Amino acid sequence: MAELAELEDPKARAVNEKHGDDHGVNLGRLRALAKRLKTQQELAQGLWATGDTAARLLALLICRPKAFGRDELDAMVRDARTPKVHDWLVNYVVKKSPHAEDLRVTWTADPDPVVASAGWALTTERVAKKTEGLDLAGLLDVIEAEMKDAPDRLQWAMNHCLAQIGIDHAEYRTRAVGIGERLEVLKDYPTSPGCTSPFAPVWIAEIVRRQQEK
Repeated sequence: MAELAELEDPKARAVNEKHGDDHGVNLGRLRALAKRLKTQQELAQGLWATGDTAARLLALLICRPKAFGRDELDAMVRDARTPKVHDWLVNYVVKKSPHAEDLRVTWTADPDPVVASAGWALTTERVAKKTEGLDLAGLLDVIEAEMKDAPDRLQWAMNHCLAQIGIDHAEYRTRAVGIGERLEVLKDYPTSPGCTSPFAPVWIAEIVRRQQEK
């Protein structure tokens, strides 16, 4: 914790706070510290227990994902309220867990929109890598009915799933683009030069174009 405190940078904190993250550690320096520490599950659990955002990010970099139990991961997602901690927890830990599918189903139906967004993130992972058993048409039905009025984090996760379906599954591409065009979710999202817009119809078209050029 003392070492993390020494990495505190007011400029980094100002940038992070704009995104809802209450820490001031440059992520490159945080990753360098994690590389030095290597995997240490007990230390990771201790760091997580502090509740400190920088400590939790470090914990997620040095933990052993498969060492966490299902209920432990469920509690961690419900306790991870800052965007970066939530994002790293889902992407670096839960996706590598043997409990990922069970949690995906549970979380997607959760009334807490932040928890539900974790379920949708895991669903997007399956759309891209393991679609057997997924009802893609049913997912599009839910997205079409619920995405427009969903809270920000949940809406973002559902939109990512919509785009992934359109990108990876040509038979659903026209419908996915149509849903995006009708709902207009993230249509006016500010996008930096050289970056792809998160507006699903534009996102789908750009990634499919790149794939076809390969």
